[in-house]
Amino acid sequence: MKTSDFDFQLPEELIAQTPLERRDASRLLTLDKNTGTVEHHWFYDLPQMLRPGDCLVLNDSRVLPARLIGHRPTGGACEVLLLVDKGENLWECLVRPGRKLKPGTQVVFGDGQLTATIEAELEDGKRAVRFHYQGIFLEILDQLGRMPLPPYIRAELEDQERYQTVYSKVLGSAAAPTAGLHFTPELLKQIEEMGVKVCCVTLHVGLGTFRPVKAQDIQDHEMHSEFCMISQETASIINETKRRGGRVICVGTTSCRTVESFAAEDGAMSEHSGWTNIFIYPGYKFKVMDALVTNFHLPQSTLIMLVSALAGRESVLSAYETAVRERYRFFSFGDAMFIS
Repeated sequence: MKTSDFDFQLPEELIAQTPLERRDASRLLTLDKNTGTVEHHWFYDLPQMLRPGDCLVLNDSRVLPARLIGHRPTGGACEVLLLVDKGENLWECLVRPGRKLKPGTQVVFGDGQLTATIEAELEDGKRAVRFHYQGIFLEILDQLGRMPLPPYIRAELEDQERYQTVYSKVLGSAAAPTAGLHFTPELLKQIEEMGVKVCCVTLHVGLGTFRPVKAQDIQDHEMHSEFCMISQETASIINETKRRGGRVICVGTTSCRTVESFAAEDGAMSEHSGWTNIFIYPGYKFKVMDALVTNFHLPQSTLIMLVSALAGRESVLSAYETAVRERYRFFSFGDAMFIS
């Protein structure tokens, strides 16, 4: 199967640059994975599509304000983007301008309450960066850091919380699990009151989620790794949902990748944590997930391949064509799909 098989034409003006004022006022396209039937709703209609006994799986990861704007000793501006905490104040980072940030370079952020030393060059243009500070690093990051918005969003975000889900709590992501951005506390309460179980997994989203698939054959693509966790409580809820005949509905591809990574062959779940590089594309047999709440994804991305594994490539691309024709908003701050 070719990467080009997952291409579609998207007018640039349909890429949402800012979030809606009301989270659950986005549109919701529903896709029946068995028939390919498409319908149009609003996200606040989602409870009508759920059933008592279903289980909703959320990713509770919280985005680090990981973009740091600083300056070099010469006064030149630079940017450091935190990716992976290596311990002892050492981080794997993306930097720019890369040609100016060689090993040994000192960088100053803010008024100097945070400084850093470039220690080594890594693969793919990354750097090992050691930070120096007094106090608590996450508190300093809250003061100085900015949200690491995807490259297709050019507008600055006025309210940083709009790039966090309302249920986020475990810091560690370099990008938001965006399918969850549509939920409000009121909507989640309504869903729980109708007899749907709501539980959480944690997957810290890496920037690899935006990395294009360069291989012509999708099976030659090397998937990025991300750290994820599932508690015994969540595992038990999922197991009980399956036992009773309910549906496991993942909110976002990250929740899907977490449960599918840790499930036994028979779909049984247990407490687990670790790294996953699972790559889900058509032909994959889902062990746990029955339905998916998701946003509209980039052409030729691993995410549209995952969605196609659930509902079929032809049905998904047809639904995307409908969404373009109906002027849905795409990507992180865009509208949503419910595939069931």
